[in-house]
Amino acid sequence: MSKRTNKSLGMMTLASGLTLASLAHAGEVTLSSADGTVNMTGEFVDFQDNAYVILTPLGQLRVAASRVSCSGESCPSLGAVDTDITIAGSDVVGSGLMPLLLEGYAGSLDAAAALGNTSQNGELIATLTADQGFGDDLVSILVSGTGSSDGFQKLLAEEAEITMSSRRIVPGEARSLRDAGAGNMVDPAQEHIIAIDSLVMITNAENPIETLTTDQVRAIYSGQITNWSQVDGPDLPIVVVTQSEESGTRTVFEDRIFGDTTASLASGAQIAGSGSEASQLVNATQGAIGVVGYSFQRGANPVSLINECGITMTPDAFSARTEEYALQRRLYLYTRADTISDQSRSFVEFATSNAADSLIGKAGFIGFAVDRREQSLDSSRALSLLDPAADAYEAGFMRQMLGQMVDYDRLSTTFRFRTGSAQLDERGRIDRDRLVEYLETQPAGSEVLLVGFTDDVGQFDGNRVLSEQRASQVSQELAAYAGDRLNDISISSIGYGEVAPSGCNATQEGRRINRRVEVWIKSPA
Repeated sequence: MSKRTNKSLGMMTLASGLTLASLAHAGEVTLSSADGTVNMTGEFVDFQDNAYVILTPLGQLRVAASRVSCSGESCPSLGAVDTDITIAGSDVVGSGLMPLLLEGYAGSLDAAAALGNTSQNGELIATLTADQGFGDDLVSILVSGTGSSDGFQKLLAEEAEITMSSRRIVPGEARSLRDAGAGNMVDPAQEHIIAIDSLVMITNAENPIETLTTDQVRAIYSGQITNWSQVDGPDLPIVVVTQSEESGTRTVFEDRIFGDTTASLASGAQIAGSGSEASQLVNATQGAIGVVGYSFQRGANPVSLINECGITMTPDAFSARTEEYALQRRLYLYTRADTISDQSRSFVEFATSNAADSLIGKAGFIGFAVDRREQSLDSSRALSLLDPAADAYEAGFMRQMLGQMVDYDRLSTTFRFRTGSAQLDERGRIDRDRLVEYLETQPAGSEVLLVGFTDDVGQFDGNRVLSEQRASQVSQELAAYAGDRLNDISISSIGYGEVAPSGCNATQEGRRINRRVEVWIKSPA
């Protein structure tokens, strides 16, 4: 590999032996890099060996295609670009998060990342160069944001080493990959949760609507409500904007809003190719409504949701980390067990580490850093525990919980379980690791209380016992993982069963939210 004299000069070299007379694409083009270090205009000469050759006042220059994007009618239509690693899947992850992760990964290697676009929409190429851009090229990475479903197809066909997904892999996809020798796709070694993304309902900035119920959203998207005046808005036809069926955003949205009911899309709905395009359509159309990832709002009007239980859900970092805002999703990277390279493994390890948290936040997503919040007596949760209509037996446990709440802050770390199970879900390992690291920084004598809860399926006392078992299970897992690292911290557990639900037990997603163990903490006196 060739040495670089500096980052920008390393992108280009003088070209020779080419004549303009033989060119079919002659004409002016502009080559520019994503970081702004290259921006040049010249006459297109040729494209060979993954490099553009253009004629400028300085002569003929050769510029690596992995470092720049080409604009102009004479730009060539490129086929596949040779790279060391291909990452394919969700455009939310690909365009919204991956550029910053790649730059951060390069920094962790004391390298520089040069980012550029290919001629294909949604594609990005990153070239990592050692010694902060002055050394050898370490690795080239192609990121292709074509949708979560397409990412799994490329992983199955071994056309990608890493799949980006804005939803969890479905059983059929996992079985196909397993049968192809890819391994267990939901094993923690192959399924990597990297961030949380709250989906946001957006309307045009001129629309005064601030809240919608989930029933109203369902009726709007199915075409039963067609004018904003039907939901106390202006007399304006509603234009529904959604994304393609391959989109993870659409899959998660329809699952949370329509549940098991088949979604019948409103007549005349506009189909956007990406989250960015969806927000552009909403911003350009006065009566439009859409759903996008949090980082794709881009000046549109965000709308809060009111769920079936009358609870207003407004996404913020704490509710996203606790996963108590129903319209959200986990963002994933998936890898095969049989084909993953050391380079791909190294990148995934960085993307799931603490070092990536600030980059995830900068990109507009939510990482897994531990947050702390006071539990005040005037909160809606505390007031719900004073419900005068509660059963007398259950009210005793509600008062007990209220008495403990006032002495403890709550941490955002929240462990969840599958129905009837005391086994942590796929995010539990990440939360366990981050929690232990956080508690290590707390003063000696701090008290931690692990508080278990359930959904309302089953009898009250049975659920209370199950919640105690789950809290105890988390305590044991923390102790086994931490060893003597938390010897100065007191950890105990308790269970309150179906008391104080965070979600609606009437829905599958609400019940999932309610099956949890919260982490409360009290500093020493």
